[in-house]
Amino acid sequence: MFGLAVLTVSTSGSQGKRDDSSGQAIKDLLEGNDFQVVRYEIVSDDKGTISTKLAEWADAEDVDLIVSTGGTGLGRYDVTPEACLAILDKEVPGMAEAMRAKTLEFTPMAMISRSVTGIRGNTLIITLPGSTKAVQECLEVVMPVIPHALELLHRETVNEHPQYTG
Repeated sequence: MFGLAVLTVSTSGSQGKRDDSSGQAIKDLLEGNDFQVVRYEIVSDDKGTISTKLAEWADAEDVDLIVSTGGTGLGRYDVTPEACLAILDKEVPGMAEAMRAKTLEFTPMAMISRSVTGIRGNTLIITLPGSTKAVQECLEVVMPVIPHALELLHRETVNEHPQYTG
């Protein structure tokens, strides 16, 4: 069982002025067989606040995966990618690229998503757009590889990789 932390980035949500349907969607899609929610919070669209929370959670023993929602667009206050990049040890660009490529089949707006994915320590961090539909579509793309990625992050040495079957 992997520890899941869900961070919703929304100033209006953090003030209680908006329901957090996208954060709930993350919990609904992931909680269960492989994941247990161990952290959940709504924070304002502030780079320092977001970076601090991501780093704190990534450094916690019980958090294996952080999925954030919100703040990945082009708006003035959309700073989640920059906040995430500031605390990452390594980027995992293929996951973000795959999410954009697949969701582009559904909407041209996917090409302006600035979602990023990476690792800090042994924690995988995925930033998603703020819409519930985008959360569902993006997670559908990466869910098949998340458990393997987390297993790799927790191994001292890696001796076996899944065979490519494409």
